[in-house]
Amino acid sequence: MVGAGDIGWCGLAGVAATARLIEGIPGTVFTLGDNAYMRGTGREFAECYEPYWGRFKDRTYPAPGNHEYETTAALPYFTYFGLNAGPPGRGYYSYELGSWHIISLNSEPEPRFPRAAHAAQLAWLRADLTDNREKLCTAAYFHHPLYTSGPNSPQLHMRDVYRLLYEFDVDVIMAAHDHLYERFAPQDADGRLDLARGIRQFVVGTGGASPYQVARRAPNSEAVASVFGVLKLTLRPTEYLWQFIAVPGESASDSGQEGCH
Repeated sequence: MVGAGDIGWCGLAGVAATARLIEGIPGTVFTLGDNAYMRGTGREFAECYEPYWGRFKDRTYPAPGNHEYETTAALPYFTYFGLNAGPPGRGYYSYELGSWHIISLNSEPEPRFPRAAHAAQLAWLRADLTDNREKLCTAAYFHHPLYTSGPNSPQLHMRDVYRLLYEFDVDVIMAAHDHLYERFAPQDADGRLDLARGIRQFVVGTGGASPYQVARRAPNSEAVASVFGVLKLTLRPTEYLWQFIAVPGESASDSGQEGCH
């Protein structure tokens, strides 16, 4: 898997540079929301996303972000990605990738993703995790991170999702929203270090929007960089390898390996 969030910003060089990175990497592409700035309109998808990351559309499995919801019900997002975005209007779905179970979620808060819709997503998520409990390895991704060192601050409305993912021993979470790269040590839904069952969260808001600087280094943050780049995950039957690949000219890099729970 390879991808990022905060991607298609017309007039910035970052989106073209990260697209060139993905061109050389096979496999599934994930997007972590804010795919087309500033309002996720059909024109912005056509002009700011399609010429770059659109080349990988047939192998892309997206998640929506808050900028998609600047347009009513994120309709252009669902229209553009079609069936790869899951059931129309819902914004959450799951799929299999090798021996891994992968979950894409809708992290938009109220009022644009109402409380009832969020409750329905939680019920669906519990059922999905229950049905796939025999899977050794599971990853989930969405736009708003519970943990971040960026200026957008921790997105506390995602704690109940994180708590449920932790309950079912999910291994990896990817999010974006803050335009930086960050890797956290495995932790629980209350931010406690947990090397036995904790989830390793990555923030990868580095797809093309202007990078942010660190606001305040969060507890359990192990690596952070304010550059354009993509996260590559190599998924094996009992483990995963991660590699953050910065665009040419940047020295930032991060890599490692971990077993599944």
